[in-house]
Amino acid sequence: MNFIDEKLVAYAQDHSEPEPELLQKLSRETWQKSLAPNMLSGHFQGRLLSMLSKLVKPEVILEIGTFTGYSALCLAEGLSKTGLLHTIDCNEELADFQQKYFSQSVYMDQIISYLGDATEIIPKLQTKFDLVFIDADKANYCNYFHLVIEKMNPGALIISDNVLWYGKVIQPLKEDDEDTRSILAFNQLLKNDPRVETVLLPIRDGLTLSRIKDKG
Repeated sequence: MNFIDEKLVAYAQDHSEPEPELLQKLSRETWQKSLAPNMLSGHFQGRLLSMLSKLVKPEVILEIGTFTGYSALCLAEGLSKTGLLHTIDCNEELADFQQKYFSQSVYMDQIISYLGDATEIIPKLQTKFDLVFIDADKANYCNYFHLVIEKMNPGALIISDNVLWYGKVIQPLKEDDEDTRSILAFNQLLKNDPRVETVLLPIRDGLTLSRIKDKG
């Protein structure tokens, strides 16, 4: 979902870095074979993720929610030569799809995939993160934040996707809409937590950047 005119979105995309060929192929196959291709980051957001990663120059990235692997490959573009990207997804049916494209990438040896529940996997990762991308089940967004915040280096960046949730965050909340309730709680958490400084960008379905403050 975009919140500005589609022609302006197209203009912005046309005046941004071109989409790498491998990601073009991944995108086409996702739209051909996936039941929810709109979950793909896509060209414009993908180039933004790549740019943010290159600015951070992370040694370790954590991605929560792999889907078909598009965003992982974008984020990997900013990794140091010895860096690693840990990506977690619970959908076993997508594992082969992800590996098909990871194996064609120059980052294939730097990407570690995990299949399972991220709330169980994250505590077992014995490392500190420089960049975290949260793009998974909305009900656990707050849980993911609490799990990663103490595992992050000062100055590290958390990127959170879908934080405008199809515009539902400014609509009357339906009693049974747990996903929107979770996103509202998450957005408030990021705004109020003194350990981070946050800006919410109205890009596509909303993207929040939260920088871990330096301690001291």
